Amino acid sequence: MQNRQLVVLTSLITRLVISASTCTFFQPDEFYQSLEVAHYYTFGYGKLTWEWLSPKPIRSIIYPALNVPLYTLLKYLHLDDTELLIIAPKILHGILASGTDIALFDLTLKILGADYAPVATFVSLTSFFHGLALSRTLSNSLETTVTIIALSNYPWDTSTLIWRNDLRKFLFFAGLACAIRVTSAVVWVFLFFLLLWRMRTNQTKIVAAITDAVSLGLTVLSLQCIMDSLYYGRATLTPLNFLVTNLSSVSLFYGSSPWHYYLTQGIPILTVFSLPFVLHGAWLAYNQPGHSPLKDILGLVIWTVGIYSLAGHKEWRFIHPLLPLLHIFAAKSLVDLYRAQHRPTDKAQSDRHSWLKIRSSYLWLHLVHIPLVLYMIRFHGRAQVEVMRYLRTEVDIRSAGFLMPCHSTPWQSHLHRPELADAGRLWALGCEPPLQILILPSGENLTEYQDQTDIFYQSPIAYILNHFPAVVDPSFPPSPYPASVPGNAEQSGAWQHTWPQYLIMFGALLREPGITDVVLALGYKRVWHREMGWEGDERRQGGVIVWKHFGNFSR
Repeated sequence: MQNRQLVVLTSLITRLVISASTCTFFQPDEFYQSLEVAHYYTFGYGKLTWEWLSPKPIRSIIYPALNVPLYTLLKYLHLDDTELLIIAPKILHGILASGTDIALFDLTLKILGADYAPVATFVSLTSFFHGLALSRTLSNSLETTVTIIALSNYPWDTSTLIWRNDLRKFLFFAGLACAIRVTSAVVWVFLFFLLLWRMRTNQTKIVAAITDAVSLGLTVLSLQCIMDSLYYGRATLTPLNFLVTNLSSVSLFYGSSPWHYYLTQGIPILTVFSLPFVLHGAWLAYNQPGHSPLKDILGLVIWTVGIYSLAGHKEWRFIHPLLPLLHIFAAKSLVDLYRAQHRPTDKAQSDRHSWLKIRSSYLWLHLVHIPLVLYMIRFHGRAQVEVMRYLRTEVDIRSAGFLMPCHSTPWQSHLHRPELADAGRLWALGCEPPLQILILPSGENLTEYQDQTDIFYQSPIAYILNHFPAVVDPSFPPSPYPASVPGNAEQSGAWQHTWPQYLIMFGALLREPGITDVVLALGYKRVWHREMGWEGDERRQGGVIVWKHFGNFSR
């Protein structure tokens, strides 16, 4: 009990420190699928992406709704114009993230024993990818926490008297994980059928398990349907819409990766220096005689990675919920290697050894993750977040435009300027996918489809000449049609911009012929520039630059 209390305290402190310290940009979804949605719902302005605006929306309000009470409280206390608007969600998600470490400790203690649980927790707390993503406002991060909580309640032993209570808790959290991200069902299908197979000789238990699964599953799905229908104002079943949309070619619009992506990139990036111990622990699990929970977890990881690998569009964070399970394999390896080096002759001698049974060299190897995490949460992509802080503090701001790849910065969840709520006063280039593929006849060729961002970067100067006026209107009127409408087949000539008071871009754009000359000729002057960390995307290099209009010249 004392060890668990230490784990709870350490995890809470660690995750809150990481969350509060994070000031960088990792994925657009940490803003546009969570904070921006909650901000729009609470304050009535902001930006919603196509996932929320399409005729058949694919996102559930359940995850963004976590932030709504925080925003609502700040709104009615008139504190929404303070730093609490940004800090409050960080605190909430730091607390939620700590549940991953705590549940991992419980699960490892249950299936491997007291020597392994602290080591698994140590690996989790020093994990590079957990440090990077677990405390962020990403649905995958909460899915990771809920997944490991569900697994810590899984009835690994159905011979106990409390197996059905464990099953019901497991099913509840499994259903919640599916409500957060429907693709989580891949995990639970494997575990539930494994459970049924284990109970195949006991018909009573099988009936009980199926009854609980159906009743809890329908309950969670019904509640999700009610919440989503109330949010969208019409009957909506987002899990079905999500599957229909992502089983089409629309998902490939965001990129396609080879079948081995998760094996050759995903798992190595998630585990970094823990990878050798993960592989060794998996090998030890595979070679265990007979049935064991650790071998079941290995089968679950192989099954899930295999199914996810069938999809064309892949991202590291999609398999983030498997990372705590990989840490269990690492703990198995590290403790067994420690025991091989320290062979006590009796239990008393064993108890005198460290509570954290890991060789010192391997401990330091895992601690190397910490400076990597610090770089990612404090420097890499920081300017993309700081620019919104700068704009938020500007006294008089009438319009702003972002000539950047779409969703390169947060939006009103960090800016929070209601005077820019009118359409066209705050705009960015769009990147709407070809949703018309869902209604076009099969066989329609959309391989050459280009969104607004693609067209802009084909020739930035040509885009400016075709879609911007020759002079700056000093009253800075809203742009008539600055970005695409989700679901509409767009024409490249449809966009219409007016020159904004503030123009934001990456420094890399100034390498394009004619851009600097045009901006200066129009009367813009550079007022802010930040560049922090390395950036692999050439379009996002050169830091973030803010130009402000001071004069009225023609180009």
